[in-house]
Amino acid sequence: MVLGHVGPVFLVFSCVFVFSSLFRFCFLSCPVMLFPVCFPFVTLTPCNIYISVPFSQALTSALCSGTDRRIHYMIKKGGSEALLTALVKYGHTFSPNYTILIPLLHLLAKVGHKDRRIGMKAEEAGAVLLTLNLLKHNGQHARRTAACLWVIQVFCSSVSTANLIGENHGLDVIYRLIPQYTTKHLHAANVCSAVSKGYISGFLWLYEDWHSKDNQDVAIAIRHALLCCLLKATDSTAGRQAFLSQGGIRLLYQTAQTCLLSKNLECLVEPSVQLMRKCLPRIPLPVTSDQSAYSFLLPGTPAFTDVNESSDESDAEEAEDNHEDDDLETDLNKLRLPPDPDRPKELLTQYSCFCPELSHDFQVCTSLSLSVLCVSLTSFLFNSRGEASPCQREDEQDNEEDGTEEFYHHTIIDRLLERHGAGIPHHDPKLYCAVASKTKSIPDFSILAFPDFWGHLPPPGHQPMAPRKPNIQRQKVFEDIQLTLPSPLPDPRQYETGNTKQQCPLFSSRYEYDLILNPDVNSSQHTQWFYFEVSNMAADVPYRFNVINCEKSNSQFNYGMQPVLYSVKEALEGRPHWISTGTEICYFRNNFCPAKGRRRTTFYTLTFTITFKHSEDVCYLAYHYPYTYSALMAHLKILQKSVDPAKVFFKQQTLCSTLAGNSCPIVTITACPVSRRWKDLHQMRNRPYIVLTSRVHPGESNASWVMKGTLEFLCSNDLVAQSLREAFVFKVIPMLNPDGVINGTNRCDLNSKDLNRQWSKPDPLLSPTIYHTKGFLYYLNIIGRTPVVFCDYHGHSRKKNVFLYGCSIKETLWQSGSAVDTVGLKEDPGYRTIPKTLDRIAPTFSFNSCNFLVEKSRSATARVVVWREMGVLRSYTLENTYNGCNQGIYKGLQTGTQEHQEMGMKFCHSLLSVTKDTRILYSRKLINHIDLDHNMLDHKSHNCFEDDEPPCAEEIEYSGGCPTLKGSDLDSDIDSNMAHVDDDDKEHSAQKHQQDSISQSQQSSIKNHLFPPQTRQPSVDTPSERRDLRNGLRIAN
Repeated sequence: MVLGHVGPVFLVFSCVFVFSSLFRFCFLSCPVMLFPVCFPFVTLTPCNIYISVPFSQALTSALCSGTDRRIHYMIKKGGSEALLTALVKYGHTFSPNYTILIPLLHLLAKVGHKDRRIGMKAEEAGAVLLTLNLLKHNGQHARRTAACLWVIQVFCSSVSTANLIGENHGLDVIYRLIPQYTTKHLHAANVCSAVSKGYISGFLWLYEDWHSKDNQDVAIAIRHALLCCLLKATDSTAGRQAFLSQGGIRLLYQTAQTCLLSKNLECLVEPSVQLMRKCLPRIPLPVTSDQSAYSFLLPGTPAFTDVNESSDESDAEEAEDNHEDDDLETDLNKLRLPPDPDRPKELLTQYSCFCPELSHDFQVCTSLSLSVLCVSLTSFLFNSRGEASPCQREDEQDNEEDGTEEFYHHTIIDRLLERHGAGIPHHDPKLYCAVASKTKSIPDFSILAFPDFWGHLPPPGHQPMAPRKPNIQRQKVFEDIQLTLPSPLPDPRQYETGNTKQQCPLFSSRYEYDLILNPDVNSSQHTQWFYFEVSNMAADVPYRFNVINCEKSNSQFNYGMQPVLYSVKEALEGRPHWISTGTEICYFRNNFCPAKGRRRTTFYTLTFTITFKHSEDVCYLAYHYPYTYSALMAHLKILQKSVDPAKVFFKQQTLCSTLAGNSCPIVTITACPVSRRWKDLHQMRNRPYIVLTSRVHPGESNASWVMKGTLEFLCSNDLVAQSLREAFVFKVIPMLNPDGVINGTNRCDLNSKDLNRQWSKPDPLLSPTIYHTKGFLYYLNIIGRTPVVFCDYHGHSRKKNVFLYGCSIKETLWQSGSAVDTVGLKEDPGYRTIPKTLDRIAPTFSFNSCNFLVEKSRSATARVVVWREMGVLRSYTLENTYNGCNQGIYKGLQTGTQEHQEMGMKFCHSLLSVTKDTRILYSRKLINHIDLDHNMLDHKSHNCFEDDEPPCAEEIEYSGGCPTLKGSDLDSDIDSNMAHVDDDDKEHSAQKHQQDSISQSQQSSIKNHLFPPQTRQPSVDTPSERRDLRNGLRIAN
């Protein structure tokens, strides 16, 4: 029997939510800590319970006052079981007493809402089918129906209970109570039943009916509830298929446009947009293959095979290989004892050549030439595999590069430089071109990207984070549904670090383009980094760019980050700046899926709008400030020329060759001894070592800018830099993944592996840079020169500020919940020295974001392996934001290259805190020099708790729950119904009169609308049928 319009709104609302609860299991919130609370009644027991109206009223009053702790205490003492027993006792009678039953049902709904096991308890007590039976026989009584519905909704928190109700025709019972409206949570077993019976089309008709007739907007809650039901019903493929076939997108697009015209209907737009996003058919990317456009034949492999197809994140890639570390976080012995070395000690002697400062005699330390320093080792060493040693490879590389600076002729580049003159500090365009000509890449680079060749100056002034326009994502989704017109684009140009696979002009506008990023080489994944050129534009015209195959689930682009732009015309006019730009920026899940891969998950869209300043300009757009391999190699040559060899020992060597044949540089920086006396030489050769690495992930270009700041500072004449050179020997490997950087990959090397997950057992052929870096660290360890600090520079795409990840046994055991008693466990707290110091002196640094947990998922990273296997106490990962800061003097500002380089300098400053030379440590001159007492820099980030980002202003995913209306929670609905004093007989009479007024033809019409003839629907994923939306209509191609 259908309940007519006379039924109160809260009853209709309850029907919707209970119907949705039958569709999908929903977890309740985790229980809070229980505290003893005294109740004004005796403890309930399931045996011989007697419920009276005054007793139930007193119990309700006690539970409604105060917090939820009383309800949790009652649950702990068996209150749920007692109420269920009473329900069964009073509900099984031939003529139930609803004067007692209705308050009892209210109580059960309030208590059961907080009991995570209420569904199972109800099944055991036999209360589930009893409540459903009470609902069947009270469809004409609004208050009784609402009470039963709330209890059923609470029971459906259990999957088995929801299935039990569905198997006993609970969907049919509840659906017939709904006059015009839908539900929310869906369980898969019941969705198929609902779809087969035509409920989806019925819900759509109900929503359209309510929307068209509710002219006074008095039934917004009902319309909203219907949308919530559809959202949950479409969690399954069958539900989405039915929604599409019944014209759901057309209906919602039209009704949403109407809702946009009224502020009162704003709450209906968001669920409508979510439904349209979710139900748009999956569209394969318009590419011929999911694989990267570039492949590289690996040593020892007959052909390329994609090893990353089933994983979205590289972290999972190595999980299967580290089963022995499954209990790393809780096993004290594994945290304490280092694993066995991955190679024999005999192989480590080959790395002695990378410590030239230990054998050099410094006879010409006062000379202005470095020629003698470059020829300290002449013997050729061979390892057990018969391969040339790193020392031999270094000498060969030096010979190859002789005379590169004579490479140039007078060309158009020379004339360009003569006319405009770049004048960028630590940058020489001619030298850059010479180095770039030696760089080996998979694609043949036909041109040099102008910003890399010309150079970059930090923009004048700081750039604030971009404000997010309200409802911008919603606007973009509506735009994406509309028909568009095509416009041709030139073919993408290939240059170092560039990474655009395809550019697709859209049909909606001449000024909108979809960009498809190229996956990492030899892979079908890891698409995030981009760097591309735009030309032939019109000035003052907004161009929209959509990067449609991003993979990460969230991005700082949702929190104020902007892409960066470089204008050639601006550079030639004396403003060579990468600037943050773009408006209407948002990042959200789309309906594009891999073209042919097994993964059916969809990608994410980054959309932004650029208005170019000049017509016919050539501009470059990038994810972040690019830093190429050629820029690094040219920069090292400039640094080597800039230092005074009488004071600074600067030695660049080749650690190894990469898979593509590029050199991986290692740099030694320290102070030359004051004299050749034994005391000075002894002091110099006994300095502790600090090892710094960077850019293991090619897409983290910010790490290279931080490293640039570190290198320039260590080679400078600054007093702190001089003191550091006199106190330490620095070993710097500024780019661990040259091939990845050169070929524009985001995460991996040419072997399609994340190199920062290879440190446990690196392959000498497939991961040579990691293998030899680890070998060099082993060598330092066996000769008694274990580094006092190891730090690997990285970039972080989802958090603000700069922070460190370190390693601590105690903190790992604490956070992992280990049973190990840590009271008597002794641990050197020195791992906190550097982050504490940085928190005082570095404006972008946040100690609150630091973490010292040794996670099993990170057991193969550089930080953890160096800490465990080499025993380096201060082994860190330095994470640098792509966006900006939410604290300190840079709060609300984006970090540029100047701030990155400043962070590299400040990290060097913090190293004074670990020196054993007390004269340096307590030098007042140095302390004042680094502004330790500067109030503006002492930002005290440990008092800032804005660590993780708050939820995005708009829903990034389209599979989440329906947005709730104010005052629509279960407790408030129950309280409202408990206060309702309508007489059941009057209610029954009114509803009977309403039903009698409906003619037989009207009932037949409603039945035809709600239950249309069942038809077989085509699959949404059928390859032969592809749907598109034009002006809100569905069109089959």
